[in-house]
Amino acid sequence: MGTTTVHWIGGEQFAAIDSTNHSTVLSTTGAGTGMKPSELLVVALCACTSVDVVNILKKKRMPLDNLEVTAEAVQDDDPPWTFRKIHMKFKLKGKGLKPKDVEQAIHLSEENYCSVSNTLRPSVEISWEYEIKE
Repeated sequence: MGTTTVHWIGGEQFAAIDSTNHSTVLSTTGAGTGMKPSELLVVALCACTSVDVVNILKKKRMPLDNLEVTAEAVQDDDPPWTFRKIHMKFKLKGKGLKPKDVEQAIHLSEENYCSVSNTLRPSVEISWEYEIKE
């Protein structure tokens, strides 16, 4: 893992740069110019799992044409607004995708490969469901 950097742009806006020099803008809800840092955590979970699912299905020679993951998160009402539950819904499209292979890919990601889910899991309940469209 390389070094990441966050630069304060001004007000409540920040630029985040990852170890490969890619960037994104973050801000508070009020600033409205970037992603909320807390939601970036949920995005990271969805993206991490998505990378694994795509790669696992590719290795299984499953025909994946599209993947979309949405997530709903439950946080405490009071500071520090700790995440308690995150539920992900995977929508996959591909002719001939088999439920067994999709379930196995998601399960392997969540349990074995995704560093984000494995970091969150001790304190956050992570659940998922999926839908296959041909």
